[in-house]
Amino acid sequence: MYDFAIVGGGIVGLSTGMALYQRFPHAKVVVIEKEAVVADHQTGHNSGVIHSGIYYKPGSFKARFARQGSRSMTEFCKKYGIEHDICGKVIVATKQEEMPLLDDLYTRGLQNDLAIQKIDVGELKEIEPHVHGLGAIRVPQAGIVNYRQVSEKMADIIRDNGGEIMLNTKVEKIAEKIDEVIIETSNKTIKARMVINCAGLHSDRIAAAAGYKTDMKIVPFRGEYFKLKPEKRYLVKHLIYPVPNPKFPFLGVHFTRMISGEVDAGPNAVLSFKREGYKKTDFNAKDLSEVLRYKGFWKLASKFMKEGMDEYIRSFSKKQFTKSLQELIPEIQEDDLIPAPAGVRAQALQDDGNMVDDFHIIMGKRTVHVCNAPSPAATASIEIGKEVVNRIPEQSHLMEAIFTK
Repeated sequence: MYDFAIVGGGIVGLSTGMALYQRFPHAKVVVIEKEAVVADHQTGHNSGVIHSGIYYKPGSFKARFARQGSRSMTEFCKKYGIEHDICGKVIVATKQEEMPLLDDLYTRGLQNDLAIQKIDVGELKEIEPHVHGLGAIRVPQAGIVNYRQVSEKMADIIRDNGGEIMLNTKVEKIAEKIDEVIIETSNKTIKARMVINCAGLHSDRIAAAAGYKTDMKIVPFRGEYFKLKPEKRYLVKHLIYPVPNPKFPFLGVHFTRMISGEVDAGPNAVLSFKREGYKKTDFNAKDLSEVLRYKGFWKLASKFMKEGMDEYIRSFSKKQFTKSLQELIPEIQEDDLIPAPAGVRAQALQDDGNMVDDFHIIMGKRTVHVCNAPSPAATASIEIGKEVVNRIPEQSHLMEAIFTK
């Protein structure tokens, strides 16, 4: 009998395991991961940005947890010697009609208690000499890190506290009983006093397996990237973002200097035909049919038809992808770009076609379900883990065995 079983060995599941040991030092914890290594999906395909929280609605979990998470993630990296760089980023308006949007974003950043600066063209050129822009916001809190390395250290901390990381183990059924939860996996039956669902791309399915129906479904969006050739990396000094389109729920193609020194350019955002579909040719009939039969997807598609078509054009046309990048750095040429690995974003979509805009946690009787944790979840992971664990005392009458250890 485990005290806690965590489904999902990505950065959110692992940070939750860490937080459990801070709250319950003597608890028996197991992390159940279907892959052979931790952090193999969203976390391992992350662009590695430590986000500031500037984009998010003031007071939301995303705004608070990103702001707090950028600090706690930086402290974690310092404590454990994980390479990182708080290099800062610029958000750049390239057209006159974007200037009011830049002003709105600056106001939101101030509302989120961020120490940001509006900068003019001259100041922008000092920071990023090759960027074209009419004005920008400098966000000094943003940084870069390798989240796979962060996750591996979190897994080590869980093991050091006596916890288990159970790899190559897929959860198939979950049954909540009066005093325990029974988890049927591909390898064995596991019993726990409480189960915490941090399954990312499969979080809605795990919730359903536990008997909880939600008004949302995970829809996978693939983000495709290019890298700059090594001899062109000098064009990007830090992180360079466009002003996001407020009508479209993604940030637009941007430039990210990685902790390795490489420079990523992208992503676009296209529907993936498989929940873990990192290639254009990846396909899963069950995954795709679920999306195509979901009314929320068609409502979203009709709302963003033009923007969605533009994303698909960029997916199949390197020339068009390059044109998007040239709005920020005109010197970029098609030949400067080489293909890079893609990522898949697990985005919760509601029946009415709206994307779930914030982190979303559902409390069950003996289960907790983290049902929406897209970007900036990696940045905010330590704070999300704390939030999940802080909610457990609400059910302390069921948890006497843990609290009295």
